[in-house]
Amino acid sequence: MPECTAAAGRAVPVNRPVLAAGIRDFTFHDGHAPVLHDVAVTVAPGSFTAILGASGSGKSTLGCLLAGWLPPGGHGTLAGFLQLSGTRLEFDGGAGDPRIDPAQWGRQVGFVPQDPAAVLSTVRSTVAEELAFGLENAGMERGSMKAAVERTARLLGLGSQLDQDPARLSGGQLRRLAIGCAVIPGPPVLVMDEPFASLDAAGANELAALVRDLIKRGTAVVILSQTVSPLLLEAGTWFVLKDGRLTASGPPAAMGPGSGLLPPAIRRLDGLEAATTPVLRASSRQPGELPAGPALELRGVSFGYPKAPVSRRRRRRQEPVPDRREMVLQDVHLAVYPGEIVAVTGPNGAGKSTLLRHFNGLLRPSAGTVLVHGADIGGVPVGKTAASVGLLFQQPRDQLFERTVLREVMFGLDRLVGADVAVARAGAALKAVGLADAAPEHPAELPASAQRLLALATVLARRPAVLALDEPTVALDGDGLALLDAAVRSAAEAGAAVVLVTHELGYARAAAHRILALDGGRLLPAHRPPGY
Repeated sequence: MPECTAAAGRAVPVNRPVLAAGIRDFTFHDGHAPVLHDVAVTVAPGSFTAILGASGSGKSTLGCLLAGWLPPGGHGTLAGFLQLSGTRLEFDGGAGDPRIDPAQWGRQVGFVPQDPAAVLSTVRSTVAEELAFGLENAGMERGSMKAAVERTARLLGLGSQLDQDPARLSGGQLRRLAIGCAVIPGPPVLVMDEPFASLDAAGANELAALVRDLIKRGTAVVILSQTVSPLLLEAGTWFVLKDGRLTASGPPAAMGPGSGLLPPAIRRLDGLEAATTPVLRASSRQPGELPAGPALELRGVSFGYPKAPVSRRRRRRQEPVPDRREMVLQDVHLAVYPGEIVAVTGPNGAGKSTLLRHFNGLLRPSAGTVLVHGADIGGVPVGKTAASVGLLFQQPRDQLFERTVLREVMFGLDRLVGADVAVARAGAALKAVGLADAAPEHPAELPASAQRLLALATVLARRPAVLALDEPTVALDGDGLALLDAAVRSAAEAGAAVVLVTHELGYARAAAHRILALDGGRLLPAHRPPGY
C-alpha cells in the first residue's frame, strides 16, 4: 500500500483494481487550461492495457500521474481520484488534498518515461551497477541481487553490456536498461511510455516476451503509445485519448480499421494500416541522375572507444598504458551526393550514432578520412564544420536549451547569415515542421514529438549541405511523420545530401534512395539489415 498522509477521512481503503484514476480535470500550475478532463482508467492485476493517443493528447501526463511522477499539489491541480493497491485518494484541488510520497508510490508502480535517461541514477559506472542500484537501496542480499541483475539483463538483451558504462550505450540499449531498472524490483504495476522507441527488431521481440512473462506472473502492464505495434493487439483493453479526453475504450478487435475510433494521427505498425495513415512517396531519383562529386565522403574510416580504465595498481606503478580500444567502425567507405537520401539501419549498439558524429567532427576517426565537398575536415573546428553539416541528435534534450521556440531556431543564425535573413529562415523552418504558432512557447513545455521537430527546425534553418538525422521518426505520430518526410524531401530537392539513421524500415524504404546496414563495424548495402 502506498504511504500517504491525508486529511481525516480522505484516504479510504477499498477493494478495487490494482491501479485506477478518475480525473475530472488536471491543470499544471502554469497552465491556462486543463490538459486532462473526464478521463477514467482502471487496471486489474495481471492485465495488459494500452493507452493510445497522438502527440499532445495528454497520454504522457496521464502516465506520470498514474506512476506518481506528477504528485497533485506539487506540479498541478487535480480534481478526481487516484487509486493504488486498494487505497483511493480523493482530490479537489484544495489545501486538504492528500499528499503522495513518490518514492513509496514508485515501489508499487514501475515507470519508464519517454526519455529513458530520466529513470537512471546517473551515478553508477556500469550497466550492472545501474540495474542493482534500487536493489541495493532496498537492502537485498548480494547473491540474490547478482542473480536478479543477470536474469534481467539476459531478458532484455543486455547480458554482454553488464560491464559497460551506461553513457556509452546506444539509444535502444539505454531504453532496455531503463526498462530493466523499472522491472527488476518486481513492482505489481509497470507503466511504460513509448517503450518501443529506438528499439531494433530483436529488442522489440525481447520486450514483447518480457511483457508476456510479467503478465503471466501477475504484473499489470500499461503501455502508452501513439503507434499500434503488434504486441498491443494482445492487450485486453485500449483506452484512446484525444485532446486530453477519453474518447473510446474497449478491446482491440473493436477498434480496427474502419471503426473510426482511433484518431488518424495514430500510426499502425501491425500490418493493418488504416486508410487515413499518411502515405509516404517512394523516392524516384535514379543513380544516373546523381551529381558528379559527393557532398560527404568517408574513406576507410575506423574508430574505437577507449576500453575500461586500467587498474589502480598499474596507475600507482606508472606503468605504460597500451592504447586499448573497442572498435566500433571498421574501414567504412561512404559517398553521399547532393540531393540523395541514404538510410542507415542496423541493430542497437552497431555504431550508427557514432558514424553520424564523424560527419561534423564531433568524433575523429582512429584511421581514415572524412571529407565534406572534397575537403578533409580533420583538424577543422567542429563549429566551422557544423555550418556545412547539420546533425540532429537522437535525444532532443541534447540540442535544445533556449527560452522560446523562436530563440532556439534563431540561436547563432544571425551571425551566420545576418539578422534579416535569419528571421526569415527561422520562420520558414518552423512553418516546415508545423511549429509556426509555437514560436513564443518554452521548448520544455512542448510534447516529445514537437521537441524533436523543433530540433529538426534548428538544423533546417541553417540549410547545411549535409543533413545527418539520428532516429528522426522516434516520438512522431502520423502527422509528425508526414511533416518530417516533407521537410527531408524538400531539403534533398534543394541539394542537401541526407543521411538518416532509423529502425523504421517502412520509412527507410519509402524515403531513401539507398538503404545501408551497419553491423560488425562495416557498412554494406542491405535490403533486410542484420538483426531484423
